[in-house]
Parts: sequence; structure tokens; C-alpha cells
Amino acid sequence: MLTVILVGLAGGLVTGVSPCVLPMLPIVFVTGGSRSAVSDDAEDPPNRWRTPAIIAGIVTSFSIISLLGTLILSALGLPDSVLRWTGIVLLILIGVGLIVPQVSHLLERPFARMPAFTSAGRGGRFAPYLLGIGLGTLYVPCAGPVLAAISVAGATGQIGWRTVVLTVAFAIGAALPLAVFAAAGASLSRRLAAYRSRQRTFRIVGGVVLIGLAAALVVDAPARLQAALPSYTAAADRALSNSDAVNDALGRSNSGDAACRGEADGLADCGAAPGFDGGGRWFNTADGRPLTASDLRGRVVLVDFWTYSCINCLRDGPHVRQWYDAYRSAGLVVVGVHTPEFAFEKDSGNVASAIGAERIDYPVVQDNDYAIWQAFGNRYWPAKYLIDATGRIRAANFGEGRYREVENGIRDLLRAASPGAVLPAPVNTADTSTPSSAVSPEMYLSSTRSSGVYAGSPDLTNGPNDFSLAARQPDDTYGLSGRFDVGDESVTARAEARIRLASTADDVNAVLGGSGRVVVHQDGRPDRVIDVDGVPRLYRLTDGGPRSRLLTFDVSPGVSWFTFTFG
Repeated sequence: MLTVILVGLAGGLVTGVSPCVLPMLPIVFVTGGSRSAVSDDAEDPPNRWRTPAIIAGIVTSFSIISLLGTLILSALGLPDSVLRWTGIVLLILIGVGLIVPQVSHLLERPFARMPAFTSAGRGGRFAPYLLGIGLGTLYVPCAGPVLAAISVAGATGQIGWRTVVLTVAFAIGAALPLAVFAAAGASLSRRLAAYRSRQRTFRIVGGVVLIGLAAALVVDAPARLQAALPSYTAAADRALSNSDAVNDALGRSNSGDAACRGEADGLADCGAAPGFDGGGRWFNTADGRPLTASDLRGRVVLVDFWTYSCINCLRDGPHVRQWYDAYRSAGLVVVGVHTPEFAFEKDSGNVASAIGAERIDYPVVQDNDYAIWQAFGNRYWPAKYLIDATGRIRAANFGEGRYREVENGIRDLLRAASPGAVLPAPVNTADTSTPSSAVSPEMYLSSTRSSGVYAGSPDLTNGPNDFSLAARQPDDTYGLSGRFDVGDESVTARAEARIRLASTADDVNAVLGGSGRVVVHQDGRPDRVIDVDGVPRLYRLTDGGPRSRLLTFDVSPGVSWFTFTFG
């Protein structure tokens, strides 16, 4: 448990000094130095409980929201954004209260009868604690390995004492830098003679600052500032992600062996395979019946995590199918686990269509609730796990590549299961499906996953809007012009819609849905027309051509664009 606490504190401290904390600094500085509106009397004794109470409130609020926010909002049928907007409204009210004392009196009146609210100085202890709880709804730290583990636990409802301890430790670590700024504000308010004689003026200035910050949060201005700043904590995040101690504390490692992490050749004992409990619909089995442990007893199993719009998975798939065709007569069973990345990938009809289009003959199970994903402790698309005839995981491979090594593992396990068995010649697949040189990263067109790859004006926020292109399109980015309706997972063309892309790749693909046409322009000239119709799927936009290029796409109304992928 001590390791969990230390990991949580370390992860929180790294997060607490990252660019994502910048919007909170002026807020805690102002609120830490401001006194309650109950009195503006310079002779009132200072409330030394104010700073720790505010930080305690932030820790409490952030911990509860991180662990239970998704479950509570889902149970109440409320949108995920309600907590953020609640925090923004509270920030505005606090700002107005600093400017207009009567408003602050109204806000404090419901709690005025509480002794803790009015003792220890006129500001009390309970008032700043409630203030901290409200500010905690606005605290959105940068994602890292520790916060990712907390978020997954909260989203799936898998919350135990270990997760609670990790969350509280993380929140404390992340709040410590905020405490420094809050204490600085409080210290200045006590020491400066100008503050003591001009409290009213300082309160008005502080209120204006808070209202201005609330307005900036409404238009997501802090996100642009954070994107413009260098990620000076990236090295620390990588160190945490690659630390065996951290991964063990987060429950992410079945074994310390490099073969179990997909980092080395050969076989190892990575623990018992968890099975497929919690999965949904099955495909390519007798009457759709789930595969059980008894069905797989004595067989070598390759578990392949994939999703049908993932370009890496589609490049990886032919290798898996070749192994299945070559070795199933020797006892190999392949089980595909389809864990969706987008909401539309949860539809069984779409998955069935993708299975048919990819000519997949082996069993596939839907994992819409991430139950199997969580059971394997998986974090990647695609990912492969080799299971021996006794039901033990013996190796893992994450992402594309290392196909010869995976096949060698299959052959070794088949020989161990049936000594003397005659195996076919190795498929010996080269990594021809995986680009050998650098290509642009996958790009998402949505309000939630466009950071770092969208370059245009205005920002991508939910709802309809008119967009314009930048004067120059930076490498590995896209921009929009015309009218689009922006959603959490895609953008939908409405009028005079055009997309511009600067990429480096041999081939350019996109996940498109809806109905309409896309006209591809290369070097300023029309190159081809793509007819889009039906459920979202992958479309090939270019074949060959220069690797580094600027493409534009005229998009007819009704076409939804989800991603760019490259090969």
C-alpha cells in the first residue's frame, strides 16, 4: 500500500507542475488571498485555515469526481459537461461576490449558522472548504499513467480501496503546487500594507480576474495556451509509464519478464489466461455460442485485440489470418476480441460487416464493455497474447511488427502441446504491411481528440460552426473551411465544406460515414471522387504518390468524417 501511495503522490506532483494546471493558478492565488465578504474590516484576524481548507476541498472534490463522477452522472441521466459548467457558474458567482458584497452575503447565508463557518476568523473553516469543493470541478489535470488508471477504474466502476488510496494520493500530490500559490496569495494579503488599507479595491480586482477566467474557460482559451507551451513534463511521464514499480502499483503488469510486455523474443510465464467472461455477441462459432475454458483446453490460443476502423489493426489482420489458415489443423485457435474505439463500432451489424469484408473465419467476440480488455490488462490496438495448452499466457505483442517472433512462439507452443507433430512450413511473413519509414500519426476529427493535429479557426467545439483555414497548413495537421457540425467523434459537412490535410505517407485513408461524395484534390487538381454511403467504414483516399503532400477534400453535405489514417 505504501508503494501505491508513493506512486499516486509522484504522479500527482508531475501533473501538478504541468501546463494543464496553469488556469488554476490565478484562481487559487486570488481566492487564497481574499477574505470572506462577511467583513472588509482590516482589523479582522486573518483566517489561517483558509488555504488548507481550500486545498482540502479541491482534493475531496477531485477525488470524488474522478472515481464516481461518470457513474453518478450516468445514473442521473446528466451530461458529462454538467460538472464543468457547475464549476464555471460557481467561479462567476464568487467573482461577482468579491465585487458586490451583497451577493457574497447571499451565498454565505445558508451556512451562517454553522460554527465552523463563522469561527477561526470571520471567513470560518467551512466556507473555504466549500469553495475548494467548487474549484475541484474545474481542475482538469493532464492525463498521465496514474490518472489514466484512475479514469478507467471510475468509468468501469471497478473501484476498490487500492484505487481510492491511489486517487487521494494523486489528488494531494497534484494539489500541492496549488497550495503554494494559495499560500502566496494569503501571505501577500496579510503582509502588504497596501492590501490592508485598500481591501475593497483588491477584492474588486480579484473578482474581475475570476470572472475573466470563467469567460476564458467557457471558450476553452486555456487549452490553446497549454497547446502552445512545451510539454516540459513529458520525460517524467515517460519515466512513470516505463517504470516497473509504477506499473505494478497500477496493476498493469502480470510479470516482470520483457516477453510479457512485448519487448523481447521467446516465451515466459505471464500468468493464467483470464478467459472471455463479460464479452457480448460471438461470431463464427456454432450458433453464436461463447467459447469456454473447456473448449480451449489442450489447445494453443492466439488472442487478438482489434477494432475494425483501426488502420494498424487492418494492416495487422492479414498476418493473423495467415497463421490461422496455416496452423489451425495443428491445433491453433485464434480468438478475435473486438473492443470498440468509437460508439458506432459497438453495433453488431457493423462488426459483422467488417468480419465479412476482412474474410475473418476464426471466432470473434464483442467486448463493448471492455470486460475482456480489462481482464487482460490490455492497453493497445492491436495486441496479441499467446496462450499455451495449459491455459497460461506465454508471450504478448503490442502494435504492428515482430511477426516472425510471434510465429516462432506459435510453433514452439504447438510443438510443446503435441511433441512430434509435423508443422507446415513457416508462413515467414515479412513486415510488408507496416510502413518502414516515418508516417503521419492517426488524426481524429472531433471535439474531444483533435489536440495537436487540428490547425484552423475557430477551435473544434461541439455544435455547428463556420470554419476557415490557416494561411499555412503545418505538417501532420488538418484544417476545415465552410460549415461543419462538430461532435464528440466526428465532424459532419453542412455547407461549402472543405478539409485540408498536410501529411507524410504512401497511402491516405479515412473513416467516413453518412451519404454523399468526397472530391480529392492533389496539387490543386481533382484526383478522384469517393462515393460515401452507409455505416462508417474505412475508405482509401490515395494510392501511392509523393509521401509528403498537401491534399484538399471537398465534402458534400451529410458526410461524417471520423479519422485520417496513414500507411
